[in-house]
Amino acid sequence: MRADAARNRAKVLVAAELVFAAKGTSASTEEVAKEAGVGIGTVFRHFPTKEALLEAVLVGLLARFAHEAEELTRAADPGEAFFGFFRGIVAQAATKNAVSEALEEAGINAREASAEVGVPLKKALATLVERAQEAGAVRSDVGLAEVMALLSGSSHAAASASGDPQVQARALDIVFDGLRPR
Repeated sequence: MRADAARNRAKVLVAAELVFAAKGTSASTEEVAKEAGVGIGTVFRHFPTKEALLEAVLVGLLARFAHEAEELTRAADPGEAFFGFFRGIVAQAATKNAVSEALEEAGINAREASAEVGVPLKKALATLVERAQEAGAVRSDVGLAEVMALLSGSSHAAASASGDPQVQARALDIVFDGLRPR
């Protein structure tokens, strides 16, 4: 891919994430093009369908989560790194969930579409959990499966908290209390 084409593709993905986060997945590709500062033809050259664009947004989000988790595995405070990552994922969950739901409605299995990027994300998250446990910040009887379930549930709960940040923060505090050793 030419350098200018790669830049345009990256601009479209950033714009799509912003537009879908602000306006929902029903926002048009024309709105994405306008936000990216490119023509609609550029959007369709890289993403022939809106579903292809949504899939790329989802994969991009998860790849960024994986990169963040990997970076945090080297943090000086493993407990803070784990809980901060958890909080960050929940904060961005509305966009991820909306994109996943739109893909499912279009007949695209979001888990299958993102399976490749899910592997490094799970690996990095498992390391975050292990390091936080070694530091005494997370219960030793908690595994990756439980953390993934709590992330999913917390993400959906945050979306249903009517956008009230105080309710979202309190709900996460309760989840975190359950994850900490007694």
